[in-house]
This record gives sequence, structure tokens and C-alpha cells, in this order.
Amino acid sequence: MITFDNTEIAFKSRSDKDLQRAYLLFRLIASNTLVNIGGRLSQLALKFHIPVNWAVKPTIYSHFVGGETIDKCKKNVEILGKFNVKAILDYSVEGTETTEGIQNALDETLRTIENAAKEPNIPFAVFKPTAFTTANVLEKVSAGMDLTSEEAEEADNFRKRVGILCKSAYEHDIPILIDAEDSWYQNFIDEVVYHNMAKYNKKKAIVFNTYQMYRWDRLDKLKEAYEEAQKKGYYLGAKFVRGAYMEKERERAAEMGYKDPIQPDKESTDRDYNAALKFCIEHIDGLTVFNGTHNEFSSQYMVDLMEEHGLAKDDPRCWFSQLYGMSDHISFNLAHEGYNVAKYVPYGPVKSVLPYLLRRTEENTSIAGQTGRELTLIIKEKERRKNAKK
Repeated sequence: MITFDNTEIAFKSRSDKDLQRAYLLFRLIASNTLVNIGGRLSQLALKFHIPVNWAVKPTIYSHFVGGETIDKCKKNVEILGKFNVKAILDYSVEGTETTEGIQNALDETLRTIENAAKEPNIPFAVFKPTAFTTANVLEKVSAGMDLTSEEAEEADNFRKRVGILCKSAYEHDIPILIDAEDSWYQNFIDEVVYHNMAKYNKKKAIVFNTYQMYRWDRLDKLKEAYEEAQKKGYYLGAKFVRGAYMEKERERAAEMGYKDPIQPDKESTDRDYNAALKFCIEHIDGLTVFNGTHNEFSSQYMVDLMEEHGLAKDDPRCWFSQLYGMSDHISFNLAHEGYNVAKYVPYGPVKSVLPYLLRRTEENTSIAGQTGRELTLIIKEKERRKNAKK
């Protein structure tokens, strides 16, 4: 049975200085008050164009972000690769909905695909659909509303942009992960993603959809997607996360008077998440599964399922993933045992990535036990290293 408690393996890529920085960082993140104050100050700095690089870059940025550019991520990608941990470069600059901003995101994502094709330690590309059109178009098409001629043209542009990315991924033989978004955008995104799956997944999974399992309808949607893929003769690419927009989803549902799309409790999310993993391993001949989780049980559960079904640890249809700077005890211990592991490595200019960093700190503060678990493991490894030097 795999263990996630081996801190020597978990933090092998971290120097003593890195470990101390991580310790101080997670001590700060553990404080709701400090996170709230830091968040407000950062937002003010962005609003009034106050330089923040000097404070952010050597601390939170260095821990959670790979670098400012693809080239500047190379060192961190190589370090991960030494321990059999792969990287997925995630351009984490927030979309602007301007023609220039959309084109910039498209060009940069194409560069990540081309770079991955040359770099054996980068097995996937990824993008956020909201970077490639307007929120208004995503919402109206998803709701089946009538569009103006301009909106219809923009909807077609979104289809074309996603098509360009999927075609490039196919031509470079690099699977591409398409992130999930708010539920009121997701129907249109699903439509476009499945269209590209049918086009490019004939021989294996190249295009992946993401299922946020804190939604009560996603397990059924997964099964429907698999049946459709079987019927039309293509492979399903299925990435799983628990979910990222719960409070916003609940508030909007209450405000607009429709059924809350979110599971009633965490137990229901966990149940459906693990049921989705089970479904995928049981139907592995028709799909590839990407288990994006910081949850130890869900990681262990997929390991157990793979063993039960006689799958090799490095079966190319089975992947585990965690965010860069988080849950190294899961990533590095799985990789040490020979499983396929890839860290999501965000990159981009400090100022542009700041909104992403604020979400990461808030996420660590809000997820029950996450920061405490990180701190406990860091302290354990600091003590182990101290005793080893005696």
C-alpha cells in the first residue's frame, strides 16, 4: 500500500531554504485575518498600479508559480522531472475579453503546445475557455438564448479558437486539458469540447473535458459522455476536480431562483468523485482518466482500483495531478512508486498572475485541514533533516 507520509520523498526537491520559506508561507496562509488583509492590499495595489513584485516574487509567487515565461519555467520543470514528476504549464493570466487579450492568450497557449511537444517532462497542455470569448456569449449560448448577429459571430469565433488549439494539440500529439468554468457557461463549453473530441480522439484521448464533481449532475454527464463516445467511435478524455466556484454558484442560484447545481454536502461530492474514478477504471479501454485532486483518499482509491483491474502503475491512460506548491506528499510519493504524475505549473508576469495567487491562498485557508496538513508535513521534514545532521 502506498504511503503519503514519507516526507523525505515528498520534499526531496526542496532545499532547506525552500522548506523554510514554505513553512513561513503556510503559517501566514493559516491566518484568515492575514489572508484577508493581504488580499485587500493586493487588490488595491493592482487597482492603483503600485509595484508589488518585490514582496510577492520571492515569497508566494516563487512557491506557487513556475516562472514569468515558458523559458523561465524550464529550471522548475527539470527539477520536477528528476523525481519522475511531470509538469503542465498553465498560462494563468486572467482574460480581458478584448480582441488583443484573447489573441494574446491564444498565441501563448499555442506556444505551450509547441513547447510540450519538444519537452518530455511536459505531457499535457491546458487552457481556460473563458480566456477565448466573452462571458456574455458563454452565458447566452449555454442558456439557449437568442443571440444578436455580433454575438453569433463571437460564438463562432470561440468555436474556431478552441478548434485551433485542439487541432494543434492533435498535430503535436499533446493531450490538451480544457478547464471547467461556472455552471452557467459550461453547456456551451461542453458542446465545443465534445465536438473536438469526436474529431481528434479517434485513436486515443487528445482532447479532455473537465468534470467538477461538486455538481450533483456531473456523474450522470460523465456516463452520458462515455456512451456518446462509444456510439460515435472516439475515446473520452476525462479530467476530474472537486470544484472551484461553490459560493458563487450557490449565491447565483438563490438570487435567480433556480435549483442549486452544487452537491448538498462534501460527502456527496466525495462519493460522486470516487464513483467517477471507479467508472473510468472499469471502462478504461474507452478513455483516459486524469485525477486532479489534493485528496489522499481519492489518490489511494485510484491506486487500489488500478491494482484491482490489473493496470500497470505507468499505464498511459491513468494520471494523477496536483497544483505546483501544494500536496507534494501525494505527488512525489506517487511518482516515486512509478505512477504517472503531473503538477499544474502556473506561469505569467507577477502582476498578471496575482489574482490566481490570491485564489490559491484563499483556497488553502478555506479547505478544511489543507494548510494544517501542509504545515504538519513540513515541520516533520524539518525535524527529520535536523536529526539527520546530528
